Amino acid sequence: MSTSRKSRWAALFAACALLVLGQQVLTTTEAAAAATFTDDFNGPAGAAVDGSKWQLETGDNVNNHERQYYTSGTNNAQLDGQGHLVITAKKENPGNYNCWYGRCEYTSARMNTAGKFSQAYGHFETRMKLPRGQGMWPAFWMLGGGNWPTDGEIDIMENVGFEPNTVHGTIHGPGYSGSGGIGAAYNGPNFSDDFHTYAIDWAPNQIKWYVDGNLYQTRTPADLNGNRWVYDHNFFVILNLAVGGYWPGDPNSSTQFPQQLVVDYVHVTNSSSQGGGRTGTITGIGGKCVDVAGANSANGTPIQITDCNGNAAQSWTVGTDGTIRALGKCLDVNAAGTADGTPVQLYDCNGTGAQQWVVTGAKDIVNPNANKCLDATGNSSANGTRLQIWTCTGGANQKWTTP
Repeated sequence: MSTSRKSRWAALFAACALLVLGQQVLTTTEAAAAATFTDDFNGPAGAAVDGSKWQLETGDNVNNHERQYYTSGTNNAQLDGQGHLVITAKKENPGNYNCWYGRCEYTSARMNTAGKFSQAYGHFETRMKLPRGQGMWPAFWMLGGGNWPTDGEIDIMENVGFEPNTVHGTIHGPGYSGSGGIGAAYNGPNFSDDFHTYAIDWAPNQIKWYVDGNLYQTRTPADLNGNRWVYDHNFFVILNLAVGGYWPGDPNSSTQFPQQLVVDYVHVTNSSSQGGGRTGTITGIGGKCVDVAGANSANGTPIQITDCNGNAAQSWTVGTDGTIRALGKCLDVNAAGTADGTPVQLYDCNGTGAQQWVVTGAKDIVNPNANKCLDATGNSSANGTRLQIWTCTGGANQKWTTP
């Protein structure tokens, strides 16, 4: 178990707790990325996974011709008491389960966060030690909904047992799914020998893949040969260990059972931890904070200034992708307007010019699409003053202190 990595996240949550109490603590990139999901799998040996975060899927999978039956309970997924989740594939059938090919030969586990956690954009990371052997197929991945491949799939890490030194990152969508998925491989050590981190940084119109912090692949809409980029909405997280299937092939006499996928943690933040954003408050005229009105994440919610209070509606990520984000959505110029007085709102991130911003050395926040500055209406510092775009004047109502 990586105590240093987990200590780092404990410090992050302590910082977040101080922020809730009104302390301005999220001032560095390390402590800034606001954690939106975390599971360090702490608990007694033999305990089940946290049901408030995960649900266990059950049954077989004919689509990939996998050989295992996924079970509920702790037979195939449990904590080890050392800060790990252990997913175990076994050559057994204690429940007399039936699979697509007849009586099931193996059991394993698959779990997801559907209905409990989903998110668009951010940094998604796990630290795992992989199983070994012909027919093993561990994966850390995400789905965008129940209509595959139209809703999209992001494979953060897949490994097939006959390639012990290789992991894969892939996207699947309409026109590029299954064997036509678009991705790349990362070659390294034997990933069954030790723990390694697997992650993506996901921003509008861009996904980057990392192994142990090493960037090995970047995908954008330009890679899809004219097909649709569908990575613009919430996805949920999946962990599983499959046995057999079209890609890895079935286990053979060399495969030893049981095999284990050991997971140290799953962490998600709302911004990149690879230098992709700085998170904290944005203050302006009168020392007031930029605020999502009513802390409402609905599309079209007005952006205003008000007294700083340290809540999530005032926690903004200034990303290297040009976006400024809060509550999982983007700072947006209404209807992509360019006229003076066009209001600014919160909206789903969509990669358009209406959501691109440049923070200048002179403390302006400029929307290049309109060539206008973020502006507090009427040069007012009153609570509830709406924000808009306006011709840049250098006035105090257009000067902002960002994270």
